[in-house]
Amino acid sequence: MEIQFLGTGAGQPSKARNVSSLVLKLQDEINEIWMFDCGEGTQHQILETTIKPRKVRKIFITHMHGDHIFGLPGFLSSRAFQANEEQTALDIYGPVGIKNYVLTSLRQSGSRLPYHIHFHELTQDSLGKVLETDKFTVYAEALDHTIFCIGYRVMQKDLEGTLDAEALKAAGVPFGPLFGKVKNGENVTLEDGREIIAKDYISEPRKGKVITILGDTRKTNASVRLGLGADVLVHESTYGKGDEKIARAHGHSTATQAAEVAKEASAKRLLLNHVSARFLGRDCRQLEADAREIFPETRMVRDLEEFTI
Repeated sequence: MEIQFLGTGAGQPSKARNVSSLVLKLQDEINEIWMFDCGEGTQHQILETTIKPRKVRKIFITHMHGDHIFGLPGFLSSRAFQANEEQTALDIYGPVGIKNYVLTSLRQSGSRLPYHIHFHELTQDSLGKVLETDKFTVYAEALDHTIFCIGYRVMQKDLEGTLDAEALKAAGVPFGPLFGKVKNGENVTLEDGREIIAKDYISEPRKGKVITILGDTRKTNASVRLGLGADVLVHESTYGKGDEKIARAHGHSTATQAAEVAKEASAKRLLLNHVSARFLGRDCRQLEADAREIFPETRMVRDLEEFTI
């Protein structure tokens, strides 16, 4: 499981940062990629990666501001140009209005997609558990921005214990059907009368990962709830230390406020993105340093940077 940032800037692109978009790569788990926000130029950023657009099966939109959605029509259209590959359906989750925006853009540009889009428009009343599969559950909660904005908590279900094949072989269990029974938790009896207790050869279930990806927001308790115990918390850091008043006025957070959220949530790692274009390299290092004083496991991310979870 990996997370890769396609755009880490706020509001408008700069020479160093494109606008908001990231992907959660779940190829080993379910052979899919999930995208979160799709700002202008996202498809150009993808060209610098190994991402195959057809592998993007779900897109989660945090809110309807342009720097988070202006890349959608282009990405969806380019995703269709895969004549020699299977066309796969796509789910889009986001605030009310996302369906009208996408369909209007496609209709007015004469774009026709050879795959289906399933829209899941979310309101304040429909938040909570918004998706559940056999391996993942996604929860959503409203944040505190200037317009309706959503934060997402992706929870991987606990993983089954693994079979210690070498120990089973050493115990004299012949490879074949008996291995399968033990792996399924069944005790088996060997020809010499010995009983093999399945639980002795299967490790304890492993805890699934938790990834929290927030949209634009002021510091709020909802962010803390979504980030509780998260392996990775992605939080905006539009402004810096001392900018608390302007951050609140514009519905954003400072890097230090993001660090406070991570600390209160007992998250394991904080990744800062959505950085104002006025912060250059040295400034970004200072934002990171200020946040680390509060939450040491902080990283200010760059475009195209990838992290293993």
